[in-house]
Amino acid sequence: MSPSDHRVAAETRETAFRPAIDAHTHLFPERLAAAIRRSLSDETDWEFSHPVTRPAIEDVLQSAGVSASVALPYAHEPDLAHELNTWLCEQADSSDMLIPFATVHPDDEDVAAVVRDAFEAGARGLKIHCPVQECRPADSRLEPALEVVAEYDRPITYHGGTAPMFEDSPYVGFDAFAELVESYPALRVCCAHMGTYEVEAFLDLARDHESVYLDTTFAMSTSAPETMGFDPSSIADETFVELSESIMYGSDFPNIPYPYRNERAGLLARDLPRETMRDVFYRTTIDYLGLESEPDLGETTETADGG
Repeated sequence: MSPSDHRVAAETRETAFRPAIDAHTHLFPERLAAAIRRSLSDETDWEFSHPVTRPAIEDVLQSAGVSASVALPYAHEPDLAHELNTWLCEQADSSDMLIPFATVHPDDEDVAAVVRDAFEAGARGLKIHCPVQECRPADSRLEPALEVVAEYDRPITYHGGTAPMFEDSPYVGFDAFAELVESYPALRVCCAHMGTYEVEAFLDLARDHESVYLDTTFAMSTSAPETMGFDPSSIADETFVELSESIMYGSDFPNIPYPYRNERAGLLARDLPRETMRDVFYRTTIDYLGLESEPDLGETTETADGG
C-alpha cells in the first residue's frame, strides 16, 4: 500500500469515528484527581500525563472527533458525593460537550436524596465504583438510590468487573452483577471495561437482557495487553456486529497511561460495518442515556494527531 493509500485508509477510519460520544471519562477537582492518580500509580506501574482540567480535557477529546463525553464521578468515602455532584454539574453548565453523571456512597446518610438532588441539578445518570466504594451492585444500602434512578428512568454505570486489579474483591464479578440485573431488570445498567475479566459471561448477559450494556473502556485499547493483560482480539468482530446496540465506546480519559488514540485505534482497524461503527461510537450511548434526540453539542475540531 502506497503512502497515499495509507493516508486515505486512516482518514476513512477517522471518518467512521466522528462524531463520537465517549461514554466513560472522568473529571474531578484537581486535588482529588491527583489523589486518584497517586492511588492508581501505587497499585500499578502506570504513569499519567494527560491534563485534568475540563478545558484541557475537552481540547483533546474534541481534536479526536468526540462531540460529547460522559463524566463519571465516584466518592471514596461518605459525605463527599453531594459536593462532588454539585461541582460536576456546575462544570457541565460551562461546557458544550460534558454530560455529567452523579455518584453516591452507600454509607451516605440519605442516598436517595443525594441522587435526587443530583438529577434535579442536571446529572444524567449514576456511577458506582464497586471495589473503591466497597459495595456490590445491588447492595441493600443503595436500594433507595436505585429506586430514584428507576423513578427518573436514568442509567447506572458500574465498575462491576474484576479488571484491572480487583480479581480478589468480593464486590465485583459476574455473579454480583447478575444479582443486580435479576433484582432490577428494568434498570439500564452498564458494566464498564467489557466486563473483563469475565467477558464471555457479560456478553451473554447482554444478549439475554436489553437493559444490560457494556463499554469498551481500557479493554479494547491497543495497550490492553500490556496494561491489564487482556487481548482485545479475543472478542470477535461478529460479537460487535451482533451486540452493537449494547456496546458503547469509552476510554477512562484522562486517567489512561497511553495516548488517547489507542482507545479507538483497535476498534477502527476492525472490518466492521459502518452501521456497527455508528452504534458503538454514537447511537448506543444516546439510547443508554435515554435521550429522545441527539444532543445539541458544539462542533468538533479536526487535527492531524487527534490525541
